[in-house]
Amino acid sequence: MRLFAGLGNADARGWRRRISAALGAGALAIALAVPGLFSTVAPAASDADFDRWIDAMWPQARAKGVSRQIYLRATSGLTPDPDVLKAADYQPEFVKPIWDYVARATSDKRVTNGREKLREYSNVLDAIETVYGVDRHIVVAIWGMETAYGEFLGDKNVIRALATLGYRGRRAKFGRSQMLAALEILQRGDTTPERMTGSWAGAMGHTQFIPTTYNAYAVDFDGDGRRDIWGTIADALASTANYLRKSRWQSGLSWGYEVVLPPRFNYALAGSGDRRVQDWAHLGVRRPGGQALSHSGEKAQLLLPAGAKGPAFLIFSNFRSILRYNNATAYALSVGLLADRLSGGGALSAPWPVDDRPLEEAERRELQALLAARGYAIGDIDGVLGERTRSAIRSFQKAQGMTEDGHAGALLFKRLKGN
Repeated sequence: MRLFAGLGNADARGWRRRISAALGAGALAIALAVPGLFSTVAPAASDADFDRWIDAMWPQARAKGVSRQIYLRATSGLTPDPDVLKAADYQPEFVKPIWDYVARATSDKRVTNGREKLREYSNVLDAIETVYGVDRHIVVAIWGMETAYGEFLGDKNVIRALATLGYRGRRAKFGRSQMLAALEILQRGDTTPERMTGSWAGAMGHTQFIPTTYNAYAVDFDGDGRRDIWGTIADALASTANYLRKSRWQSGLSWGYEVVLPPRFNYALAGSGDRRVQDWAHLGVRRPGGQALSHSGEKAQLLLPAGAKGPAFLIFSNFRSILRYNNATAYALSVGLLADRLSGGGALSAPWPVDDRPLEEAERRELQALLAARGYAIGDIDGVLGERTRSAIRSFQKAQGMTEDGHAGALLFKRLKGN
């Protein structure tokens, strides 16, 4: 998952046909719903300027051990990719609720296809579990999340995409560093410029490694001399397991599980740090159905991704290992829940509060301003709902006789504006 993310004449004629490859099917559907999003764009600079930039990058590539032959093969004839610039600048109009994200991640189709992959590659996954100690269901869940088990690998020329990002725009530093890392991959002979394809942001292969991640964690699991995350499933899945292991994955420990909280629970404990599972049990926390909590000697944190009205989870250190792959709570939770479904688990017992949508950035800023106007200390009005803002929300909720969970959704925002 990844950190993300001028027109030549030929590109101007053909860019519409390549939108799908640049954004992927899901983002494309959103993008096409926004009128005028992909209207014709005037070039910001000439291809000659881009050529000079490519020439200026050569000394940095040479310093990384890239030969002139490899550099020329990878960069000759490149032009800026307008689709990449569009994708990099695209900002979704709405924040997707976590329940929509989870529902798509754990759809019946994704679960069915994932179970088929578990059977098809059972021998490979046996070997990967033996070497790396990472649960196969987590590895396959990441595969499903990233590319729908190889269905959508991306067909962008990675060098061209990263050169486009590095040439201009707010992703320039990222683009340059990733382009150099991609050239190192070519220099080692793991793949060719023609086979090095991926997303508009340079994410590659079945589990979408960006080049720097590839250089740090990709492995040649089948022993053919190449770390082929594009065409060799064993290499791709083993590389993912290696990434998780080096992100401190603990073998035999769950990512987490759903829990039920007792009446009059102190919701300020959510997100406040790790406690031993046995301590959570003493506070009345139970599994759905009333069964005892597992991993009683381990430390866990309480996660309320949608506030007190939504599902609750105890999450272990392995959840943070998944966050290293993609630092978004919705992503890590979806990986964990998909892995549970792949291993035969059922759906969540608690419903999501679908009537309490998440706030947009402008609304979060307004919420902070309203709290500050009431005298609550929230720090900077920046749209980031950190601990000071959550503490202020809990104080407001207490004054209003509400559940003090510190959650900022549309219902709280409406209450704050109306009082």
